[in-house]
Amino acid sequence: MDSWLTGRRLVSLPFSDHCESLAPPRTTVAILEKTIEQELGHGSLRYVEIRPLRPVKVETPMHQTAVTYAFHELDLRPDVSILYSNLHHDSIQRKIRRAEREGLIYREGVTEKLLDEFYSLMKLTRQRHRVPPQPRKWFLNLIECFGDALKIRVAYNGEQAVAAMLTLRYRDTMVYKYGCSDHRFNRMGGMHLLYWQAIQEAKAAGLRRFDFGRTDADQFGLMTFKKRWGAVQSKLTYMRYSKSERSTHLFDLPTGNWKARTAQALMTRLPAPVMAKIGELLYRHVG
Repeated sequence: MDSWLTGRRLVSLPFSDHCESLAPPRTTVAILEKTIEQELGHGSLRYVEIRPLRPVKVETPMHQTAVTYAFHELDLRPDVSILYSNLHHDSIQRKIRRAEREGLIYREGVTEKLLDEFYSLMKLTRQRHRVPPQPRKWFLNLIECFGDALKIRVAYNGEQAVAAMLTLRYRDTMVYKYGCSDHRFNRMGGMHLLYWQAIQEAKAAGLRRFDFGRTDADQFGLMTFKKRWGAVQSKLTYMRYSKSERSTHLFDLPTGNWKARTAQALMTRLPAPVMAKIGELLYRHVG
C-alpha cells in the first residue's frame, strides 16, 4: 500500500482479518525473511506486516512489533441439531426464537435494494461506534470481485430493515465480514436470525467452518457473544517488521489515546452525510 497519509507499507493482505501463506511453512519462512530484509533495506517502506492465522517464526534483525486479536471459528461438521444445542440457551437460542415470534422476514442476495438497506444500516452502526463508514463503492467492488461467493442478508420487521450482514464464501469456509443494525430493534433478534441463517446455509452447502472474524483484545463483550455460538476462540497475532520502533501511523492510535478519544467524541457530533464523506476520503488509507 502506498498512502500519503499512512506511508508506504507492505501488508498481507490489506483489509483482511487474516491471510495464510500459499506455500509450505518452511518455504514461507524463507520467503518472508528474504522479502523483509530486501524490502526494508531499500528504505522506502514504513513497515512490512503479515497477518497469518497460525504463528510464523521469522528470524530477522529488524524491529518486530506484535499486535494480538482474538479469533473465533465454528466447526460445522456436527449435525445441525447439535450445532443448535451448542448455542447459548438464553442469549442465542432465545433470541432466534424471539425473531421467529416477531415474524421477522429474511431476504438475501446482491440486489441494489439490499445493498442500499445494508449500507443505510452500516452508516447508522458506524456512527454509533463513532467511526466513519466504509464508502459505498467499497461494497460495490466486493460484489463485483466475489460474485456468487458474496451474499447480503437482511432482516425486516415488515418493510423496515432492522439488521443486515455481509458474508463471503471461500473454499470450505463461510466468513462473516460485516454486520450492522438499527439498535431500536435489537430486542427483536434480527442479527441472531441472520447468523443462524448463514450458519445453516453453510452447513447445508457442506462447508466445514464458519469464520466469525477477529476481535480487538479489549472487546470482551463481543468475544463472549461469539463464544456463545459455540465458536472456539484462539489468538490471532499480526507481526510488523520495521527498521525502527516508529512503525505506527495515524490509524494505529489506541482507543485509550487522548487523540483517539477526542476524534471519537467529534465523530458523534457530525451529521451522517459528513461521516460518510470522511469515510470516502480516509478508508483507502486504513488497510
